[in-house]
Amino acid sequence: MKKWMGAIAVSSLLVTGACGGEEDNREENESGSDAEESLEIAVIPAQSSGEMEDGLTKLEDTLNESMDQEIEVEHYPNYNAVVEALNYGHIDMAYLGPLTYVVAHEESGAEAILTQEIDGEPYYYSYILTHVDQPWDNLDEMLEDAEEVDFAFGSISSTSGSLIPGLELRDRGVFESEEEHKFASVRYTGSHDVTASALESQEVDAGAIDSAIYNELVDDGVIDDSQLKTIWESEQLYQYPWAVRSDMDEDTKQALQDAFTSIEDEEILEIFGGASSFVETDHSNYESILKAAEDFGMLNMESIED
Repeated sequence: MKKWMGAIAVSSLLVTGACGGEEDNREENESGSDAEESLEIAVIPAQSSGEMEDGLTKLEDTLNESMDQEIEVEHYPNYNAVVEALNYGHIDMAYLGPLTYVVAHEESGAEAILTQEIDGEPYYYSYILTHVDQPWDNLDEMLEDAEEVDFAFGSISSTSGSLIPGLELRDRGVFESEEEHKFASVRYTGSHDVTASALESQEVDAGAIDSAIYNELVDDGVIDDSQLKTIWESEQLYQYPWAVRSDMDEDTKQALQDAFTSIEDEEILEIFGGASSFVETDHSNYESILKAAEDFGMLNMESIED
């Protein structure tokens, strides 16, 4: 259940000693420390804290049982912290949104090696939704009334809640930024569940949301699907990647892939969008997101800070 797009706890090393830490980590990695030290994995699931913590504890235990190295799975506070941690070698692997992954890939060479399938497919979508009381049945009709529409994005660092719908609206000539647009107003709610609630209460007239998160909110009874309608759907987006630092050795990458793809525990899979399985992936599946981010000028952390 990908509910909240928050991220997991980051150490103060990100603020103090970043440059020195990068050099120290490079020296450790060159000496072959992968085989001697624990692997640190950062996760940014969207899930209620109790269920998430239980699932992550089981994930850590499962990985420790199937791998030769000690594994530590940690929570981080936001996307930016995880990207910085990867960039400076403070973590070895991270669960990221596609946009933040391509930023990490461009900045430090982080490499996607795993993702998850939901209902047997490794894809999700960006939706633009509106309330059923609104007269629009498609995006074209809504944009005819753009000057009367209060529009909501999620987090600016979200692929499906910001980047992809933002590009669509820019291509249609109605959006450039939070300050420059043709809507009555534009806001960033910070998360998909807040956007969904604002749509249901008609606090906003239309908004962008992750399809998998929306379906989870509906399944859990948080959102009444009968009150909202989809007026636009993106092309397929490849599911959230698990990315490793650029200098990880091939044996360790393969060991991680083997360990994840063998996981069948539903309590673990559930916290990653209600996944049915983990599967191998690579950077080629995120080239379209890279191109979109480049097109929209979002290939650095400054451009996607919340």
